[in-house]
Amino acid sequence: MYEHAYQQVHQQARSAELLRRAEDERLAREAVRARRAARREAADRREATARREAGDPAGAAGASASDTGRPRRPRSARTT
Repeated sequence: MYEHAYQQVHQQARSAELLRRAEDERLAREAVRARRAARREAADRREATARREAGDPAGAAGASASDTGRPRRPRSARTT
């Protein structure tokens, strides 16, 4: 009887620990997403400010030529 009660308590403690660990991981993922979003917004603001200072009228709207901030990959010369 005591063995069954011990196993039940042990299983409940293990479940609670797994739930705590999952919650910690979820919070860590949210923090990483928030930091990335903040960095993106700061970069967008810097880019828009630089464009405005350079006299580019599109800088105020924040319009860019591509969807991402990654530079285009240079194309290699093809020889045939």
